Amino acid sequence: MPDAHLDPEKRHDFVYLFDVEDGNPNGDPDAGNLPRVDPETMQGLVTDVAVKRKIRDYVDASVGGDADSKIYMQSGTALNDRHQRAYDELDLDSDDPDAEDINKARAWMCQNFYDVRTFGAVMSTGVNAGQVRGPMQLTFARSIDPVVPMDVSITRVAITRADDAENKETEMGRKAIVPYGLYRGHGFYNPKLAEDTGFDGDDLQLFWQALQMGWELDRSASRGFMALRGLFIFSHDNPLGNAPAHTLFDRVEADLTANVEAPREFGHYDLTVPDDDDLPDGVTPTRVLG
Repeated sequence: MPDAHLDPEKRHDFVYLFDVEDGNPNGDPDAGNLPRVDPETMQGLVTDVAVKRKIRDYVDASVGGDADSKIYMQSGTALNDRHQRAYDELDLDSDDPDAEDINKARAWMCQNFYDVRTFGAVMSTGVNAGQVRGPMQLTFARSIDPVVPMDVSITRVAITRADDAENKETEMGRKAIVPYGLYRGHGFYNPKLAEDTGFDGDDLQLFWQALQMGWELDRSASRGFMALRGLFIFSHDNPLGNAPAHTLFDRVEADLTANVEAPREFGHYDLTVPDDDDLPDGVTPTRVLG
């Protein structure tokens, strides 16, 4: 019997914690690429899409050469071209497909693209390859405490235009950062939907690995220092669940330590996590990090 959090036939709900030091974890294009915040509470926000990008990139870097582990959502590639590839590989006509052909193309996409069978995809645009509801879903991540986005002035010695080189030696720029923020996100794995997409135990193990290590491939000056600090998984014996997810998530807490008003490192937080005795029957906790 595999470890509970590796069993694809169980339902898994999980909490993950990550932090950022002197960086921009997820810029908002509607706000000049400043770090995303909730304007009422000033808590930082990171979209599910940003976290899934790290997972996709890790999967692509580690096993992307495998026939069944391609990544559907990639820059520089038209999605309809990928849909057309499914029809071509199956020798089907994409101009006027019937429901059976669309289902065949949909199944081919699930079989060949890791992120389609994991997160799902809307593939009914243009070349119709159907729609997939993935078994793995993530929420936005939200910082535990308010953050203070900063727009920092920087200078560079390289001049952009040759005409300006005679008149100045430096140019000004801007860099948006959060001094520190500890963020919390939630995720859900549904084994019933996994049956539909073909998501299996190897895929699940790869997901946990990518969630932990994807941050290491996303290093950049704009990101500052980001790291996954905690991963707590609740596995249910019943595929439909032994308890509501929120009652399990509420048992994981991160609170500022005494006398800390402005956190600047992970050590400024105290974590509270449940053990087996604190959980409903049929729910097994796994503390992977934290």
